[in-house]
Amino acid sequence: MPQQPPVRSSPPRPQRPDASMSLITNVMDHSLDDGYAEAAARRKSEGEGGLPKTLRAKLGLAAGLVLAALVVTVGAAQARVAAPVVAKERQELIDRIDRETSGADKLESNVDTLRDDVSARQRAALKRSGGSAEADLVSVLSGATAVHGPGVKLVVNDAKEASTGGDGSNPRETSGFSDTGRVRDRDMQRVVNGLWSSGAEAVSINGQRLTALSAIRAAGDAILVDNRPLVPPYTVLAVGDGKQLNTGFQNSADGLYLHALEQDYGIRATISAQADVRLPAAPSVIVRTAQPKAEKTEKGTS
Repeated sequence: MPQQPPVRSSPPRPQRPDASMSLITNVMDHSLDDGYAEAAARRKSEGEGGLPKTLRAKLGLAAGLVLAALVVTVGAAQARVAAPVVAKERQELIDRIDRETSGADKLESNVDTLRDDVSARQRAALKRSGGSAEADLVSVLSGATAVHGPGVKLVVNDAKEASTGGDGSNPRETSGFSDTGRVRDRDMQRVVNGLWSSGAEAVSINGQRLTALSAIRAAGDAILVDNRPLVPPYTVLAVGDGKQLNTGFQNSADGLYLHALEQDYGIRATISAQADVRLPAAPSVIVRTAQPKAEKTEKGTS
């Protein structure tokens, strides 16, 4: 049999290197610092780096440095020259402020003196000639004179953990006025009205004498009495029959209201009869007079 020629195997084809792997290998083998070094060496060989090479460039650089130094020197000299002027103007302004402040203090003192004079004249206008009992009663009720005598002392204070805020579910909460154990202006209004109705002849809150024209209002969380802010605790003094005034107030609707505030909201209140309480005169008394109106008679025809 004829023999078959042996089969020849072809050599393996060489693998083409992966392009991505070659790039990664190149980046890992050659860092960026080598490239920066090459660029710096190239610029240096070409004369692009370092100090200026030509005389003209060197002169330009020197002129720039001299100009910058001149600007700094001139600025410092001007600042030094202007410093006394600025200091003088500042002192003149301070002196002017002191003079204006002193003038304002004098005007305020004059206003206080005139206010006291007006109040004295108003108090005098409330008294009739002869010093009758009716005139004295009007003077006391209007707050024109200081009074003292038996009465009661009522201290009202916020709850121990009182704070601002609220969720709107509180029945005592009104528009923009949340309650979480704080004494409000309407609470003090009810307290004062309860004392008046229980027989008080004169009332004051934190030394502020109340009159028939006094207003108890609120500004934010502060209570104002005749536009003067008060801070808790609120000490209410009332002149009258101490025992009767104490019992009458606590049994009144306003006294029960205050007791409910203690039970429901933690507001603190204490009341006690006093042998002698002293109330100052009202700082300003408004005098109002009334004139009888003449009746017009109609003439009839006969």
